Amino acid sequence: TMAHSEALLVLENFIAGKFVPCASYIDSYNPSTGDVYCRVPDSGREEVEDAVRAAKDAFPIWSSKSPLERSRILNKLADLIEHDLEAFAQAESKDQGKTITFARTVDIPRAVYNFRFFASSILHHTTECTEMASMGCVHYTSRAPVGVAGLISPWNLPLYLLTWKIAPAIACGNTIVAKPSEMTSVTAWMMCKLLEKAGMPHGVVNVVFGTGAKAGEALVCHPDVPLISFTGSTLTAQRIMEKSAPHCKKLSLELGGKNPAIVFDDADLSQCIPMTLRSSFANQGEICLCTSRIFVQRGIYSEFVKRFVAETKKWKVGNPSDPTVDVGALISKEHLEKVRSYVKKAQAEGAKILCGEGVDSLDLPAGNQKGYFMLPTVIADIKDESCCMQEEIFGPVTCVVAFDTEEEVVERANGVKYGLAATLWSSNVGRVHRVAQRLQSGLVWTNCWLVRDLNLPFGGMKASGIGREGAKDSYEFFTEVKTITIKH
Repeated sequence: TMAHSEALLVLENFIAGKFVPCASYIDSYNPSTGDVYCRVPDSGREEVEDAVRAAKDAFPIWSSKSPLERSRILNKLADLIEHDLEAFAQAESKDQGKTITFARTVDIPRAVYNFRFFASSILHHTTECTEMASMGCVHYTSRAPVGVAGLISPWNLPLYLLTWKIAPAIACGNTIVAKPSEMTSVTAWMMCKLLEKAGMPHGVVNVVFGTGAKAGEALVCHPDVPLISFTGSTLTAQRIMEKSAPHCKKLSLELGGKNPAIVFDDADLSQCIPMTLRSSFANQGEICLCTSRIFVQRGIYSEFVKRFVAETKKWKVGNPSDPTVDVGALISKEHLEKVRSYVKKAQAEGAKILCGEGVDSLDLPAGNQKGYFMLPTVIADIKDESCCMQEEIFGPVTCVVAFDTEEEVVERANGVKYGLAATLWSSNVGRVHRVAQRLQSGLVWTNCWLVRDLNLPFGGMKASGIGREGAKDSYEFFTEVKTITIKH
């Protein structure tokens, strides 16, 4: 199917410190051109079996290393990725469709920081001790790594979200089998090439490429993988829970969001509008933390909409490798169709499409005509019951609606099955605290968005997931605690 002479990149699984070819492969597309540019292993039970065995064999050695020894290796790996930052950014942009700017400034730096952060945090955990003088007893806790961790990561922030799992898992002394998305596997494969140089013992980090249905399922069902950390859709998470139930596995699930932004009439629009554009359309809207429901208080509604739409129209869609582009390509043809279908449904329900899909024309460079591009789209006059206001669209689409009272907007913001993130825009401190307390959301940002302290818990309520990730939370998840009582 390859018209042009460019050789296809062929990835291989990384098992027990070696690259291993696979019997069959899947095509992976360059979203900005629509061409196949990479072949990804179509792994299944056998490959997962080999990877789990390698991880199991490496566990005694790795888990008995001191936190300091593991920390040094993590830091070395961070340095190596940082040294190749540009190559990683180029690969991530080409493979995922995101802009080179976003890959350079967000994805790869954050992947590097994930390793550095957990390399440091692992040195600072302490365990508890209590005394029971009357009984002559002392109690203390000890924590130990669990074993082989199964890590399944998505296609939207490929290396960023994979390292957010790998770093704490191995810092705590576990060994891992990771399965990145089959649509975005290149940067994970590139990272594997650096492990030897970082001093990582063979079998600590194993990466098996393939689909969720085959490779993912084999990993989740494997009796020797006691814990699974997954980021992805709520639907897949339900399947993971069912499949892992017979084995009583530990699960950490970071799922979707339908995140509200609440703009009160005392908001500073000069800050709110540019930041809400970012929170709606950054990374093509393909971030679980993106804003897709904007509630604006009636007094400023028309001004907000006018300014927001005018600014949205300035966002440039095009070749992701062009540094002046704001919006790259969506991940796949199927996903683009799905996102477009939501805009069509909104239109059918009588909503107004203020700009973007089906309203404005999209001009693409010659080489990108077959890519999966879409203009940032703003929908108004839409009912809260609409699927566009209830379901995660995961594209450059946001809905703007008016509200009157604080009481009313809290109820409406909470009126979806998700509860991951929310943003509040107001200069009234009392109101900010009041509303933040009442929102059913794992994260609430006020007058900002996506400001993260990795020490603090990250994760969602309701259908947005189970568990939290962060310095303390990830440590608790990736270790097993034991209470020891000594009578003296």
